[in-house]
Amino acid sequence: MAVICDRLLSTGSCDVVTCRANHNVSTCDLCRLVFPSTQAYTDHLSQKEHKDALQKQGSNWFFCYLCSIHISGHRSFTTHIQSSGHLRRAKRAGVAPKIPAQQSEVIPGQRLCTSCNKQIPEQAWNRHVATVKHKSKEQFASFSVVLEEAEKDKHGVIVKDDLDFKIVGRSSAQKGVKISVPIKTTVRNANIKLVKTRLASSRGNTVPTPFTVTVNNTALSLARTIILTVTAKQNHVGRAEDRLDLIFEDLTLRTQFIISRPIYLIVGSKADHKALKPKSAYIPTERTTRHPELQIVEGVRPPALTVIPYSITLPFADIPKPLLDTISSGTVPEITKKVKELYLPQSIDGASYGRFYQILLWVEEHKQSHDLHGYDIKDATLTPRNKYDCLKVPGLAEKRPSVLIGDSILVRKKDAPEGHWFSGGVHTVTLEEVGLRFSPKFKASPSDRFHVRFKLNRIPLRRQHQALETAFAPGRLLLPLATHILQPAPAFPWTAINPLIDTNARQRQAVDCILRQKPGTVPFVIFGPPGTGKTVTVVEAILQILRTNPNARILACAPSNSAADLIAQRLMELSSDKLFRFYAPSRPKIAVPDNLQPYTFMKSEYYAIPNSDKVKQFKVIVTTCVSAAVFFNIGVQRGHFTHIFIDEAGQANEPEAMIAVKMMADNKTNVVLSGDPKQLGPVIRSAVARDLGLDTSYIERLMRRDIYDEVGGHGRSVVKLTQNFRSHPAILKFPNERFYKGDLQPCADPNSVGVFIGSDHLEAKDFPIVFHAMAGKDDREASSPSFFNIDEVSQVKTTVEELLGDAKLKLTADDIGVIAPYHAQVRRIRKTLKGVAEGIQSGSAEEFQGQERPVIIISTTRSSKDFIEFDLRHTLGFVANPRRFNVAVTRAKALLVIIGDPTVLSLDPLWRSFLNYVYKRGGWRGLPISWDPYADVDETGGYDRAMREAAQAEMDELTRQMEAMASTSVQDEVLDEPWQRHDG
Repeated sequence: MAVICDRLLSTGSCDVVTCRANHNVSTCDLCRLVFPSTQAYTDHLSQKEHKDALQKQGSNWFFCYLCSIHISGHRSFTTHIQSSGHLRRAKRAGVAPKIPAQQSEVIPGQRLCTSCNKQIPEQAWNRHVATVKHKSKEQFASFSVVLEEAEKDKHGVIVKDDLDFKIVGRSSAQKGVKISVPIKTTVRNANIKLVKTRLASSRGNTVPTPFTVTVNNTALSLARTIILTVTAKQNHVGRAEDRLDLIFEDLTLRTQFIISRPIYLIVGSKADHKALKPKSAYIPTERTTRHPELQIVEGVRPPALTVIPYSITLPFADIPKPLLDTISSGTVPEITKKVKELYLPQSIDGASYGRFYQILLWVEEHKQSHDLHGYDIKDATLTPRNKYDCLKVPGLAEKRPSVLIGDSILVRKKDAPEGHWFSGGVHTVTLEEVGLRFSPKFKASPSDRFHVRFKLNRIPLRRQHQALETAFAPGRLLLPLATHILQPAPAFPWTAINPLIDTNARQRQAVDCILRQKPGTVPFVIFGPPGTGKTVTVVEAILQILRTNPNARILACAPSNSAADLIAQRLMELSSDKLFRFYAPSRPKIAVPDNLQPYTFMKSEYYAIPNSDKVKQFKVIVTTCVSAAVFFNIGVQRGHFTHIFIDEAGQANEPEAMIAVKMMADNKTNVVLSGDPKQLGPVIRSAVARDLGLDTSYIERLMRRDIYDEVGGHGRSVVKLTQNFRSHPAILKFPNERFYKGDLQPCADPNSVGVFIGSDHLEAKDFPIVFHAMAGKDDREASSPSFFNIDEVSQVKTTVEELLGDAKLKLTADDIGVIAPYHAQVRRIRKTLKGVAEGIQSGSAEEFQGQERPVIIISTTRSSKDFIEFDLRHTLGFVANPRRFNVAVTRAKALLVIIGDPTVLSLDPLWRSFLNYVYKRGGWRGLPISWDPYADVDETGGYDRAMREAAQAEMDELTRQMEAMASTSVQDEVLDEPWQRHDG
């Protein structure tokens, strides 16, 4: 160790400014202290004086988004962005190292946790610092200090250059590439020996490293240089990382020291990495000052809001202030407990049902509004064009945020009085901007700058509240019991309109049950697992009802426009005076299929609705669940519809489904639900609302009741479709056993789903699933929190090129779908496929639900190396959702390709089981498997904990060795086995 000042020797600390340059130790910039060892520094982080300093100096903290650490003071931040560690991370990210210093915001009543990079309420601080997650973050911070120290050149020894192979083509990597690095000393009369070279991966790592290390000699002096050569050899694409520890001994001083160097390798396409790399470092959106809304000058409403002649006023249903105060602060468990104790009814019955779901809706609305504020713009301009003030909205094309005609957007001049806003009605929406109309009082010049605030469109929520407030709450629809089931009518002969129905006993049985239902019985459920034809069954049932009941009137709903369009398109054998497809006036004409236009009604260039008398003449009306409220509000009487169908019912939250059920049904109306509770449910943003049950759909809740048991209720209240006409048996096998008790029967055409069997695109010639195992890197850029993985995007492109380039297969872009869990990954996949295969659909699992393709490629995206602070739920939250997994892997008919990092995916029990299945059937490609695929999978998990513990043990060992070498002479130390001296 270098010379240490007297104060450090006597007190264990010294002044940073005067002494930092004099010795090589750990420092705490916040407390302005230097510590003689990394262990002393680690201990200091948990001491009261350090935590008190955190609170006191909160307003002087700045955050480095490249290194994910807080730094106290602007001067220290400037020093930090010049440090070797920061420069290296900037280089790896491909961005300029000089990033802006954004000051951490001080929020009254909260404390900034610099380890976790989040504000913590004062009352929750002690609980927070005691959590495992916080302690892991603190340990990671202290280990980062250790690594930073280990990577420094020291004692006059200089390891020149980085061990970064950068991007290497696959053919070159297969042959092997080398980096030679000279090791020199600047000390005269130096007598130093390289005792040991060791790769960190050699400690208990079951995945072989692609790196090997050789040296030309071990003696180092002013006149003699050591040449270190690292060779990388890898057969598959993807990344590899390691750490090389060099242990030196100063033979004169009889002391040892470590110099470490990270090793990096990317095997892939240089062109793809250049085209897709982040354009700027990820910087979370800076929270804008929350100006109050004290005075709002309303703007001009668009004509779209007046084309429907409502006769019933929609209630406002604002969040009650006591509830708003309760849900505005605290942790998720705290808020959940308070809401449950203070506001929710003790039990749910007909009287309390509406209130229960209203509370949950308000909780969800609060979260939706909060999230929407993340899109606020703090320095916007408005451009006058025609009669509109046009506002550019970043992310508008990707619906981030989603803005529709009829919405309102608030703007506030920067020099306006506090709380004064103008509200602009949205009249036009293009790919990049919206056209607003304000009050005549609003005046703006091109040089004016505005705060822009997006406001939640509450109409869908208000319609749900309106439904929940209705007095109609029959037990047979909300809480059905066996006593509510009416004896079905006698069987009668009927001829299937779709001849395929006659070949499928379960589909025909479902239609027969619906036809024989007596008015006023319990909801009937068509449980339709993937590829079993539930929409076909729904359409057949609707047509048969019309054929057998001349007085029938049917309202068919679905949660999304795309699902509603599918129903309408399959009913087009009906004439336009019998079938009506209703769209909200905000729906752009370009989004409506051409073949459905004759079944719509338009007024003043907007989709609208005829008068109520004309509406009552239609036999079938198809719309979304939310838009079903329109018929109630124009005066169509309750009970007009004899049947209400809700397709894809698992994707709608319960209040959405209730818009049709509670507003349009009467005591004789029959309700039919079709869907699959094992697939994706409703999208709920509030963790509190999810915990309280809002993410449980109406169909899922019903199927938990005894009368909907798949066996006991079969043929009475539920029919489970079991013939799968979509997928190859090998693709269907795992989800069938995992989610459907093995009941699904593979019935797809073997010639269609077996087209890839025996082809070179498979690893095992008879198994049409390929898992392409690779280690990539998940990135973010600019202010987007969404992740992308360039390595996986490049592999998606390669896979698509190989498939489309096979002349024997004759595939087109329409035959391939690409699923990715993150919006940023989807965008890059679309970008890279633009010149390769225009027309390939790429999107989330949600976008693919209800769809199928001969080929499905899944990019799982996430790949983390920071296992010490690894958070499985955060890292794999989108991927390791069982329903999302089920949807993704059941879209493929003939070939399923998954691209992902097995080390990360295998931490989740579901993914580990699936990867074991693929490996044992021979579908594994790329990075070798790192666990025993034949061992039983522990469904309780804990694999991420084991990974963290292993990573922590490795860092603890490095810390211990550095401490030992810094404080003990060689003659006094017995080296551990892994550190035995170099024989040479």
